[in-house]
Amino acid sequence: MHIRFIRTLLFTLVMLSMSAASFAQIGVGVVVNFAPPPLPVYEQPLCPGEGYIWTPGYWSYGDDFDDYYWVPGTWVLAPEIGFLWTPGYWGWGGEGFVFYEGYWGPVVGFYGGINYGFGYFGEGYEGGRWDHDRFFYNQAVNNVNVTVIHNVYNKTVINRTETRVSYNGGNGGINARPTPQQEAVAHERHIPPVAVQVQHAHAARTNPQQRASVNLGKPAVAATPKPGIFKDRAVVPAKAAGGSYSPPANRRGPADRGGKEARGNASAPRPENNANRPPNTAVHPRDLPPASRPSPPSTGNPKLDQKYQQQQQKQFAKQDQERQKLQQKQEQEHQRMAQQNASEPRKQQVEQRHQQQTQQLQQRHEQQQQQLQRKQQPPPSRERSKPPQ
Repeated sequence: MHIRFIRTLLFTLVMLSMSAASFAQIGVGVVVNFAPPPLPVYEQPLCPGEGYIWTPGYWSYGDDFDDYYWVPGTWVLAPEIGFLWTPGYWGWGGEGFVFYEGYWGPVVGFYGGINYGFGYFGEGYEGGRWDHDRFFYNQAVNNVNVTVIHNVYNKTVINRTETRVSYNGGNGGINARPTPQQEAVAHERHIPPVAVQVQHAHAARTNPQQRASVNLGKPAVAATPKPGIFKDRAVVPAKAAGGSYSPPANRRGPADRGGKEARGNASAPRPENNANRPPNTAVHPRDLPPASRPSPPSTGNPKLDQKYQQQQQKQFAKQDQERQKLQQKQEQEHQRMAQQNASEPRKQQVEQRHQQQTQQLQQRHEQQQQQLQRKQQPPPSRERSKPPQ
């Protein structure tokens, strides 16, 4: 069976806020036309200390090796007091399964109705709560050492579903839709996965043993006590796969119209260093890495150095303004689509255009920086410019 993977974009409602950290998270991924494996069965490692929030494990997808891979559950320090984690989830998007990125916020939003366990039973979070500046853990669903962590309580939680299904919609998926309250959460202040979470996912991506075709849904590292720690004694292996899983025999698609092999991205050339790239690609200006400031000029002429530095600062400020302007424009378009209840294909078309706009902006800024750097290169000395005698 031929399977074709195409790179696409995910859509999440966002609103403009006072700071860059207050935007809703917009995930980027691939559309895959076969479902992720069931969630493996595993135990939760001991909570390492106060302020850590449990983030459940999930299946991610690597388009460079055409396979799902397991990102272990782990304990992560909350980025802000009062913030909770909304897990990401796979959902049927009409043409395939799309991954919606998780995020931090004051309220747990919609995560597809997926039963991740440990307090994430499909809706909300029963694993703990904030009381002023302290997080209290529910012992009924968390592995907490009460001799170390005293802010605990015990509340019995009824787990109404025992399914290990890891996706929403489609054939055999969880049949759940966001409530009006959960949709409203998408407009509230959010923070994307923090740096240690991104590094944690990247470590899983580069570990072949985490791939579903290798572990058949039973990863050797199912959960870790802290992000990125894959070889610690406290690492938890999966006790069992959540169900039978047989990866498709041929996960690569047929040749595309241009005669090139379609492998994860049929619409754009694959970068040579794709295996070393993080799993996400910038879709909006806020997804781009922070612009790096060039090193101060050093021509040996203080006045010239001051002039060049002013040029650099002016260019940096202008580019930052252009980023913000494009971000605001794209978010306004998101809001209009939400008001118009736009269809999923329409959302994907808009996100594709947003990605093109963002990439063009990034390329233009890189070219401008290179041109300015070339312009500011110190002239060759006369001694070096003289022809040999």
